[in-house]
Amino acid sequence: PTPDSCASLQALLASQLTQTSPLTRSIFATFITFNRSVIKTNFFKVNKAAVAYRLDPSFLKEMDYPRVPYGIFFLVGPQFIGFHIRFTDIARGGVRMIISRSHQYDKNRQTLFGENYNLAYAQLLKNKDIPEGGSKGTILVSTRTLGRLDDNDKLRMFRQYVDALLDVTIPNQSSIVDTLKQPEIIFLGPDENTAGHYPAIAALHSKGRGHSWWKSFTTGKDPSLGGIPHDTYGMTTNSVRACVEGVYEKLGLDQTTLTKFQTGGPDGDLGSNEILCGKEKYTSIVDGAGVIFDPSGLNREELLRLAKERKTVDHFDVKKLSAKGFFIAADKNRDLTGEPVVLPDGSKIYKTVEFRNNFHLSDYINTDVFVPCGGRPRSIVLSNVHKLLRNHPTATGEMMLRGLVDAKPHDLKYKIIVEGANLFISHDARLALEKCGVTLIKDATANKGGVTSSSLEVFTGLALNDEEHKKLMCGNADGTNLPEFYQRLVKEISSIIYNNARREFELIWRIAQEHPDIPKAIITDRLSRKIVEIRGFIYESSMFEDKKFVRYVLDAYAPKTLKEAVSVDEMMKRVPENYQRAICSIWLASNYVYTKGIDSNEFDFYEFMRTHRANA
Repeated sequence: PTPDSCASLQALLASQLTQTSPLTRSIFATFITFNRSVIKTNFFKVNKAAVAYRLDPSFLKEMDYPRVPYGIFFLVGPQFIGFHIRFTDIARGGVRMIISRSHQYDKNRQTLFGENYNLAYAQLLKNKDIPEGGSKGTILVSTRTLGRLDDNDKLRMFRQYVDALLDVTIPNQSSIVDTLKQPEIIFLGPDENTAGHYPAIAALHSKGRGHSWWKSFTTGKDPSLGGIPHDTYGMTTNSVRACVEGVYEKLGLDQTTLTKFQTGGPDGDLGSNEILCGKEKYTSIVDGAGVIFDPSGLNREELLRLAKERKTVDHFDVKKLSAKGFFIAADKNRDLTGEPVVLPDGSKIYKTVEFRNNFHLSDYINTDVFVPCGGRPRSIVLSNVHKLLRNHPTATGEMMLRGLVDAKPHDLKYKIIVEGANLFISHDARLALEKCGVTLIKDATANKGGVTSSSLEVFTGLALNDEEHKKLMCGNADGTNLPEFYQRLVKEISSIIYNNARREFELIWRIAQEHPDIPKAIITDRLSRKIVEIRGFIYESSMFEDKKFVRYVLDAYAPKTLKEAVSVDEMMKRVPENYQRAICSIWLASNYVYTKGIDSNEFDFYEFMRTHRANA
């Protein structure tokens, strides 16, 4: 639609709908807004897997969102609806498939865009060390498939989603209406219900569609396609542990003397690697199977066995629990019987699923350290955060937030929280906990290891041609027969992740010591926003006309291992120009903020740039 046709239609509807309800007029006005916002679509393609609309996101300016995205895709399939939202031209994030219980579907449909937006925005703030800004995709499965959904159904919907995205992102596709008239590069990663073989299938599908950057279209692929599995190499855990160990070092703590609680069990990526890397004494773990608890400490050898075998806590040998320990399976069928589970202390549990979901708030918790490695977003919010206090029965989250609760260290169920899982705690709940004395490092700092690994996997795929990529990056799917180049690159990426996370942690801690009245969660947000803001200014600048300087930044950014295989000059020929621009923008922005701090000024930036231009 053209602006004139939309205006004419709007005038026509206004004249024809005078006697209708405000709701009816609002519905028609929304249709006009939608039509006006569509700038690319495969709607008129005869054979399509799903309908995709690329929307101009400027319509969000009139709504209560903190930032307008760069691009929004709205997708409608035979058995799903979905979105893909990105906040910068070059962006990366996972695709989450949401499978609802029948009573949850309506709520999930109503909140789908908001959840997608929040996840993408959180990704933007987390992607402060990498060229790609934040993005996220969602696939909400229709209730028509519930009860008979199998892996083939999920894979089919995922491929439909991917194929529709390719329709409107691969240039020069027939029957595509395109008023945007500019190339778009989308990078996808794994998320809930889209891990395993899904990324590899999407990459190969994009190759079959003729996608130029198919090697980098998805991350999370197995090593047979040059993928670097986060779980195998503990990439996200690298950044989490950098923060956990940083806190211990600053507070002078010996981790072997500390007790610990964890959501996300030994079957998952973060959960298993956190168990394997840490030396704390676990008192409880919650995962999808249930709750395992022992105030005397869970048997470490048994936990290590489960972590290495990637098994849920229901496989824990309960004979290795003390007299006060227990395992409670989350069993909705048992809950329907009304028969309680009796705990060693005599408590009766009638709703085991609810017990599991809320165990992190329960009075069984009394640990030094909490590392969320799984669980639903906003599991701790302002309305329930008061449950993390002892000895303050009248306290509320609002009182905690306003500093009206005089909490002592022994009143805190958790003294230290490092958010390994994304968005586990709401922003206001974080502030409330910090007001009460909890040392908290939020997800945007702790959880960024995986995105760094994925980004460098993307960059490697862009820098190597197909022949080099197959020779240097591809082994067997099970991780055997990996080229020596691959193994050295993985080690270098692990080191980069740890150093980046520790560098950010050190800055946050220093600012918090200088300004103890500012919560670390606020410092993290200011740091992230400053990097994002400066990155945007640099990206839109004329700096990239200076190819010598671009080469200097690429040389500083590229892993040494990769430069042994392909020269920086060759990288500049192969890597898309807008991706090079993104590399330069984020490298300069992040290094500036990490070295000069969040209160630096224009002259500091001038001095920073003058130094690097002289070095170039």
